[in-house]
Amino acid sequence: MALTDAKIRAAKPGEKPYKLADGQGLFLNITPPGGKLWRGKYYFGGKEGLATYGGYPEVSLKEARRKHQETRQQLANGINPAHKKRADKIASQLSVENSFERVAEEWFAKKKPTWAYNHWTKVARMMRQGLFPSIGNRAIADIKPIEVLAALRKIESRGKYETAKRTKQIASQIFRYAVATGRTESDPCRDLDGALTPPKKRHFPAITEPKQVGPLLRAFDSYSGSAVVRAALKLGPLTFVRPGELRHGRWEDIDWQEKEWRFVVTKTQTNHIVPLSTQAMAVLEELYPLTNRSEYIFPSQRSAKRPMSDNAVLSAMRRMDIGKDEMCGHGFRAMARTILDEVLQFDIAIIEHQLAHVVRDPNGRAYNRTAHLPQRHQMMQTWADYLDSLASEEHDHETYQVA
Repeated sequence: MALTDAKIRAAKPGEKPYKLADGQGLFLNITPPGGKLWRGKYYFGGKEGLATYGGYPEVSLKEARRKHQETRQQLANGINPAHKKRADKIASQLSVENSFERVAEEWFAKKKPTWAYNHWTKVARMMRQGLFPSIGNRAIADIKPIEVLAALRKIESRGKYETAKRTKQIASQIFRYAVATGRTESDPCRDLDGALTPPKKRHFPAITEPKQVGPLLRAFDSYSGSAVVRAALKLGPLTFVRPGELRHGRWEDIDWQEKEWRFVVTKTQTNHIVPLSTQAMAVLEELYPLTNRSEYIFPSQRSAKRPMSDNAVLSAMRRMDIGKDEMCGHGFRAMARTILDEVLQFDIAIIEHQLAHVVRDPNGRAYNRTAHLPQRHQMMQTWADYLDSLASEEHDHETYQVA
């Protein structure tokens, strides 16, 4: 006789376990402590087997019958339920091991040795805050484009359009790593081109008029704060590298004999060479006795084991009354690009090489880091000499005052 909920609730535990049959091999096992466990008897290959479906009332009578019917269907299809259960368990474990979060963390670990610490933490935080809550526990092979888009739209809903764009770019790299390591077949981010709101282009404030450069350089030269910050203020315009590259510069990357600074560009993971002018070398030679015990050219005031704060140069400029809408650390790049092209009339390809931008030849291949190196050495010395000439000129317009 088939079971009912009333009959199950009325069943009391005995001194020994006993069964309440429901039919077709399904039964409820009642234990002395009062537990009620659904089991299903079946035969496969002439051998008896028992399937377990969970305890009552967590698994209802209706749900237990459904699960037992699935077992019977497997038998009808020639599938051993015990083998199926083990396979499902293994698949579930693999699903967890190959979740988006697990694969992303593995990818982070591989990138960490080659990335600047701040960049690594920023990228990891972007994933942990932006995507892990939505798709982190999903098997990476099962994630669909619409799931990634939904997560990115949540970021967009906060007005973070640039963050959403960057998050998509990083996620795409993780998916491609999963493809390369056999965890998924494709990158769902490929299908999201054009689906996000384009971020507004941000232009870094920069002084690009030669007549305004002189007062700026004189302010830097007379800066009365930290000698390390003063050196960074002077080397920034001379090398026009990205602010993060300047802060993370290492003494071991300076080739004193060749007068070159060689490092890996974090943004593109490409090798880069900065020819050092006589003026740039003088800044480094003056700073070396002060900071050579640190691996960093510009170490933090708090710890020589860390680079200078990313706000150090900006704060110094603000103390000199250089407004945030006038100049920033990144602005030296725009300054150099504009003046080298429009005033000093250097070949734009050579300028772009020195800016560590991707420059391609007629066949679409990216030029290597040593391309036009002699011309770049000449350009960087000419640039430094030109800055000296601007700094030495006296103009009628207002100059920056050091606080």
